Amino acid sequence: MAVINFRRSWWKRVALFLAILGPGIITGSVDNDAGGITTYSVAGALYGYKLIWTLIPAFIVLVVIQEMNARMGIVTGKGLADLIRESAGVKITFFIFTGLLIADIGNTTTEFAGVAGSMEIFGISKYISVPLSALMVWFLVVKGSYSIAERIFLIFSASLLVYVISALLGKPNWHEIGQSIVHPQMDMTSKSVALVIGLVGTTIAPWMQFYMQSSVIEKGLKIKDYGYTLLDIIIGCIVTVVVAFFIIVACASTLHVKGIVINEAKDAAMALEPLAGTLSHILFAFGLYVASIFSATILPIATSFYICEAFGFEAGIDKKWKEAPEFYFLYTMIITIGTIIILMPNAPLIGISIWSQVLNGIFLPVVLVCMMLLVNNKKIMGEHVNKPLNNIIGWGAVGVLIALSLMLLVMPLFT
Repeated sequence: MAVINFRRSWWKRVALFLAILGPGIITGSVDNDAGGITTYSVAGALYGYKLIWTLIPAFIVLVVIQEMNARMGIVTGKGLADLIRESAGVKITFFIFTGLLIADIGNTTTEFAGVAGSMEIFGISKYISVPLSALMVWFLVVKGSYSIAERIFLIFSASLLVYVISALLGKPNWHEIGQSIVHPQMDMTSKSVALVIGLVGTTIAPWMQFYMQSSVIEKGLKIKDYGYTLLDIIIGCIVTVVVAFFIIVACASTLHVKGIVINEAKDAAMALEPLAGTLSHILFAFGLYVASIFSATILPIATSFYICEAFGFEAGIDKKWKEAPEFYFLYTMIITIGTIIILMPNAPLIGISIWSQVLNGIFLPVVLVCMMLLVNNKKIMGEHVNKPLNNIIGWGAVGVLIALSLMLLVMPLFT
């Protein structure tokens, strides 16, 4: 009888976890978007395995930050943007979110650049692939529901694991990879510093913090669900870093070894075919398309959500257009602008892609400072304020990012 009760209890816990599963894995996986894949690809092709070590501290910070987001959402029932507005006031909120909106339009443009680049590899013009993909993304959100969208997003998350196969086909040097992790190195140039900021900015993007907290609220999670939510977050962060690791490895073990310079993820996919075979080339391109579509859906949702939240407008996928017109108008506008930029002749797509990630890294400390102040406020969080270790990691991340950003601004003066 005890065995039967244990089995029932175990299956009940599994069922509960599967019901809660989603926010952490989706938020983590969407980090590996077109901009992220481009940044990881360039890092691998340019510096080989040298910058892989950055993924370890990025993973630790990612888990801690997303845990804080989830905890704030569960305890307060409010989104991060809402809490920032209440504590900082409308004027400061306006300036913060204007900057974030500009960065996210750049990020969304990058996603559609990923759609265009991946489909061109398969012989489909961007003038066909981008408008059709944009329409598909728009229809999924405007005409769909959160539960349907979440299931599709989880399938997209799993699809990103194709990069593991692509990297293994490149026959990486595991000894060199181990050495780069055990003995971290970094060239102190403005280019390498910008790339490290980009790596951190794409692994821990500012907009993710808003999406994570909003998705926890939209899912209706409570403090009793905290343990399962934390597990969801950890799994999502592991998936994020594993995919990032194998993208860097795929490019380092093939492109860097041959001295091939690339500017975007499409270049990496094209260059892989003669070096690692057709399958690696196809998988890399397929992964780029999936990641781009995935993020082209999530990123405008997150942006629309936190902008509406910051200024007191209704927001949410489960609401109809009449119930949340500002949310859907903003979502439509971001997708439309991103699509138009991509279809413009001679648009500086590479610059938009790289610098949107750098902007993420520069804006991230601002968002993190707001988060750290809020999550340590007993009036807001009660007994669920941060523990000392969370504060050490959180404030440490803020300090490092500010230092790197200052280095990026100052170093050109001395070169």
